[in-house]
Amino acid sequence: MINLETPRKFRMFINQAHQVAAEMLRPNSRKYDLAEHTYPVELDMLAAVVDGLGASGTGSGAGASGVRRTADAADGVVNGSNLSSVLSVMEMCWGDVGLLLSMPRQGLGNSAIASVASDEQLRHFDGVWAGMAITEPGCGSDSANIQTTARLDGDHYVLDGEKIFVTAGGRCDAVVVWATLDKSLGRAAIKSFVVPKDTPGMTVERLDHKLGIRASDTATIRFENCRVPAANLLGSPEIDTDKGFAGVMQTFDNTRPLVAAMAVGVARASLELTRSLLADAGVEVDYDRPVHLQPAAAASYLQMESDWEAAYLLTLQAAWMADNGKPNSLQASMAKAKAGRTANDITLRCIELTGTLGYSEHNLLEKWARDSKILDIFEGTQQIQQLIIARRLLGKTSAELK
Repeated sequence: MINLETPRKFRMFINQAHQVAAEMLRPNSRKYDLAEHTYPVELDMLAAVVDGLGASGTGSGAGASGVRRTADAADGVVNGSNLSSVLSVMEMCWGDVGLLLSMPRQGLGNSAIASVASDEQLRHFDGVWAGMAITEPGCGSDSANIQTTARLDGDHYVLDGEKIFVTAGGRCDAVVVWATLDKSLGRAAIKSFVVPKDTPGMTVERLDHKLGIRASDTATIRFENCRVPAANLLGSPEIDTDKGFAGVMQTFDNTRPLVAAMAVGVARASLELTRSLLADAGVEVDYDRPVHLQPAAAASYLQMESDWEAAYLLTLQAAWMADNGKPNSLQASMAKAKAGRTANDITLRCIELTGTLGYSEHNLLEKWARDSKILDIFEGTQQIQQLIIARRLLGKTSAELK
């Protein structure tokens, strides 16, 4: 029997996350949307609380960094840090996506470290706030075509290249950089490296102005003769043409459900506010009446809510599989694709239903619509997710289905 209730051991923690979203994130949402590139100082205290919860064990999976595969499927059903993380991220993004992405030590780079780092590396990078640097000027969704190089020189790797759209790139302590050890070997030679921000040869070139998530800085970073200790390479340094790139891509299997959770959270916020505004206008959503007997606005709302439910369940499935040691690449991409597209659709349609109230800055609906767009783009675009899903379902390789 499937139980879709929030696991009892997470309920208090999830309730705390919702309170933080309601009392700290949402009240500051408009402030830092207008003050782009201004650091949200209120997050320092919140990050300290999350760190404390994680250290005490009462907040396993607090924030985006709490992802690691330690479960053995033979041990039975496990509701662990991946599920806890997506549930807490949903609540926090009900408050504000940009502010969540700005939380110290909760970056997507932290998820990468948690996903593939050795136990020794986990101890070494404990407490580090890590951004993620994958995208390049000539390489967007096709991460297998990365041009940034890493050359072994003694006990260091020398990195050269440029990365764009690095979330928290101006504020973080370190960046997880994807680079190739040998361009001629293609995707198998791509590895990830943890590069501290004070490393000579690493330069933050600029911070970008964006449509949404303005509370979170997005940076362009250049690497020129940047020497990184060999011990900072995540995973094996060996180039395995059979699974070398797959090891790096495992990061996405854990982070894509987190991005899906962000989309689910902001979409829920839009739905709840829209239902309230519709009720104020005399339009009630009746779950006991057929859709065709309700006002058009109520029927549209019910359709959006059903789409949201599908995205929510796919996200839980992908996280639960990770907790239970099950391969979840297909489910992670399905969750990311469905949730990203659903959040875009819901937030825009909520504006349509609420008219001038939704389009103006009178409330946060227009901001949520702007914020949601990135959730269908980063960590793999909608089109890339559909391509991955098709390959998995049809049993095709990337060479066979492009």
